[in-house]
Amino acid sequence: MDTVLAIDIGGTKIDAALVTSDGEILSRNRLLTQEGPEDSLYKRVVDLAQNTVAESDTQPVAVGIGCGGPGKDTYNRVSPLNIPQWRDFPLRLKLECDLRIQTFIDNDAKALALAEGWLGAAKGQANFIAMVVSTGIGGGIVLNGDLLEGNEGNAGHIGHIFVQPNAGQDALGVIGLLEGSASGSGISRRYGMEPHEVPSEIRHETGVFVGRAVASVANLLDLQLAVVSGSVAFGFGDIFFESAQQTINELTKIEHSKGTRIEPGALGDQGPLIGAAAVALRKMGKRILTEL
Repeated sequence: MDTVLAIDIGGTKIDAALVTSDGEILSRNRLLTQEGPEDSLYKRVVDLAQNTVAESDTQPVAVGIGCGGPGKDTYNRVSPLNIPQWRDFPLRLKLECDLRIQTFIDNDAKALALAEGWLGAAKGQANFIAMVVSTGIGGGIVLNGDLLEGNEGNAGHIGHIFVQPNAGQDALGVIGLLEGSASGSGISRRYGMEPHEVPSEIRHETGVFVGRAVASVANLLDLQLAVVSGSVAFGFGDIFFESAQQTINELTKIEHSKGTRIEPGALGDQGPLIGAAAVALRKMGKRILTEL
C-alpha cells in the first residue's frame, strides 16, 4: 500500500509520520519547534523527515504538509505567525530538492478539515468548518463538498475574526481578534500564564470567544457544524466546549444557522498528521471529502 510522509508544522512542535492511503499512521516522530537556534529549524525538519522514512521499510510516494499560516502562492511560500524566522519561506521547493520526493503543502487547519471530513467527526458532511485552537488558531471551511482556497490559499483563517474589544493581542499586535484572545500564545501574552495554568473562568471565556467566531461563520456561510481540535481546546475540555455551544446557541437565531453545533475533533492528536497526508493524497487525485 502506498504511504505518504506527513508533516505537521506548528509553533510549538513539529510531527512527522508515515501514513497509508487509508489514513493509518505507521510511524511517528516529533521535535520541538523552538528547541534549537532559529536558523537550524529547517535542517531539523529535514532530519526529522529523513529519520522517519529511514525507520520504515516503505518509500513514500509524496510528502504532505500542514503548516501554520499565512502562506503565499497557494502555500509554496509560508510565513507562520508563530515561527518568526520563516517569512515567505520557500518550504515546498527546498524540501523537494533535499528529500527528492514530490511535496504538497497547505494550511494546517485546512489539512485538519480534510482529515475530519475524510475519517473524523465531519465524515459524510458537505458543509462544515474545522478549527485548530492551539498555539495559534486557524480554520478550514468546506462548502458543498469543496475545501475553500481563497486568493493565495488562506481561506478559513477564523483566528482573525473580531470577537471582543480590548481583548488579547495577537502576534501582529492587533487587539480584539480571536487569535489574540483564545490561542495558547494569546492567553500567555494576556495573562502571563501558560494555558494549562489558567483558572476555570478563563477556560470558560475562551469558549465564549470561540463560540462567537463559530456563530459568525455559521450565520455568514450557511453551515451548521464546527469541528474543533488543538491543545487548548482539548486541554480546556468540557468547560470550553459547553461555553462555546451556549454562545453559539445565543447568536444563531437566523433559520439557516439554528442548531449549529460544535464538536471535538474525532481524530485527536492524529488528526493533523492524517490531514497532512490528505493534502498530498487529494492533490494526487484521491477523493477525500463528501460530494453533494
